[in-house]
Amino acid sequence: IFIPEEWSEEQIMMKKMCEDFVEQEIVPKLDEIDHQEPGLMESILDKAGNLGLLSVTVPESLGGMGMDFKTSMLCTEALGAGHSFSVAYGAHTGIGTLPILYYGNDDQKNRFIPKLASGEWKGCYCLTEPGSGSDANSGKTKAVLSEDGKHYIINGQKMWITNGGFAHVFTVFAKIDNDENLSAFILTRDMEGIS
Repeated sequence: IFIPEEWSEEQIMMKKMCEDFVEQEIVPKLDEIDHQEPGLMESILDKAGNLGLLSVTVPESLGGMGMDFKTSMLCTEALGAGHSFSVAYGAHTGIGTLPILYYGNDDQKNRFIPKLASGEWKGCYCLTEPGSGSDANSGKTKAVLSEDGKHYIINGQKMWITNGGFAHVFTVFAKIDNDENLSAFILTRDMEGIS
C-alpha cells in the first residue's frame, strides 16, 4: 500500500518535476505530437533523459538515479498525463530497457543500459508478428547460428513496435532453430539487414 503520507520530500519533488515536464514540454506541443512531427518525440525523450526521467530506477552504477519503486510509480503516474508521450516513455523505460537490465549479462548491461538511461539511445521491444499477438510463442521469426558460430542470423517480421521508427536498441524475440520457446536478442539499428 502506497499512501501520500509516506512519500518523502525527494519523491514529492520527483513527482512535481514530472508534472512540470508534462506541462512545459508536452502540453504546448500536443498538435505537433498528434501530427507526428518528425524528430519531435525523440527530442522530448532527450529532454526527459537530460532530467534523469529515463533512469529513475536504473542503478547508479549503470548511469541511473537508483531510486525505489515508489518513486518510479509516482513519476510514471505524473508522466502518464503526457498523452502519447507517456506511451513512448513507458515503452522506452519499461519494455525497452528493463529486459536488458533484468536479464542481460554484465557486458550487455554495461554496453546498453547507460545509453538507454541517458536517452542517448532509445529502446523498443519487438514481439508481435502479423500472425501472432497475444499468443507470442506462435511467432515465426527464426534465429539460426551462422556457419562460423559467431552470430545468429534472424529472419522474420515484427509489427506494432512502439518507438520502432527511431529506436537504437531492439529487443527482438525469435525461436532458435526449431525451439518451442522464444529467445530474446539485442539488436542495434545499425546492424545489417534491419528494415
